[in-house]
Amino acid sequence: MDKIAVLTGGGDAPGLNAVIRAVVKTARHDYGCAVMGILDGFDGLLEDGGTLLLSPKEVQGILPRGGTILGTANRGNPFARRIVRDGVESIEDVSDEVVDRIQALELDALIVVGGDGTLRISYELFEKGCPMVGVPKTIDNDIGGTDVSFGFDTALTTATEAIDRLHTTAESHHRVMVLELMGRDAGFIALHAGIAGGADVILIPEIPYHLDSVFAKILGRAGTGRHFSIVAVAEGAYPAGGDQTYALEGDENYTSRLGGVGEIVAAQIAQNCEMETRVTVLGHLQRGGPPTAFDRWLATRYGSAAVHVAARKEFGQMVSLQSQEIRQVRLEDALAHPKRVNLQGDAIKTARSLDICLGEAVIP
Repeated sequence: MDKIAVLTGGGDAPGLNAVIRAVVKTARHDYGCAVMGILDGFDGLLEDGGTLLLSPKEVQGILPRGGTILGTANRGNPFARRIVRDGVESIEDVSDEVVDRIQALELDALIVVGGDGTLRISYELFEKGCPMVGVPKTIDNDIGGTDVSFGFDTALTTATEAIDRLHTTAESHHRVMVLELMGRDAGFIALHAGIAGGADVILIPEIPYHLDSVFAKILGRAGTGRHFSIVAVAEGAYPAGGDQTYALEGDENYTSRLGGVGEIVAAQIAQNCEMETRVTVLGHLQRGGPPTAFDRWLATRYGSAAVHVAARKEFGQMVSLQSQEIRQVRLEDALAHPKRVNLQGDAIKTARSLDICLGEAVIP
């Protein structure tokens, strides 16, 4: 290889800089290969000044940093790009321009670090003949084909610490504390943090919740002298027979923004349980800050492995972690089977055995 490039797309996640660093160092050390950085996701391939040369000097000291030195864009889909001409806005497919730009840069490979949306764009560009290699990134941990994606462990640690802090004030003031966590369609953060932090109620998208069971759990605790409860709610959780709660509706170019389910659940608890209830929305705190040791370790392994995949010209692949080993899967297969909480798995069984309420219907 003579020259490869790396870009980061979608929402930021702790560990992105560790991937970039590993790509640059592995490419230089093992292959004497130059590395270009693409700025602001795929937008950097469509705009002037959207690339830069990444030498070891540019990646020095970035391993513990959150975010991404390359910038990112979670609305930068070249297959549906928002264009304004003469004051008129339209959505256009400019993917051919991206293909032309990749060819003009004479790239031997483009390593794309992102979640399901970014990796889907990568697969579609691969089908157009581009030399793409994927690296799975998402705090939601919902990408198929891998046991875990980097960013999840840091988000989980932040969420667990939040539950720990809420416990002390909940107990002191005899309150119900509702913590709304990220998790659009997969409840891994809420479930794992809820178990690790000792939550009493955990609501996730995979199990539509029944409020009666939530009320019964909270009132049952109060009846035994425990006049406080911790409720962990994934932002994508929704009531049985109902819909998810959105803070902002989307369109063909913008994904609808979830938010507000914590307030809804809290209001119902306060009304039906007659207990003082407070809501905390952790939000983007889960995305920010230095990555944990695990995420640095995993992201570094992913970045290095992606370069080796590119060197073998095995394009259309995604690196993954399977049984503690770095392997690779086809992007097509990873995207076809997004990961969700296994309702027959150990984590759910553990929660039930600990008498954690999952919002399931109460059986008479």
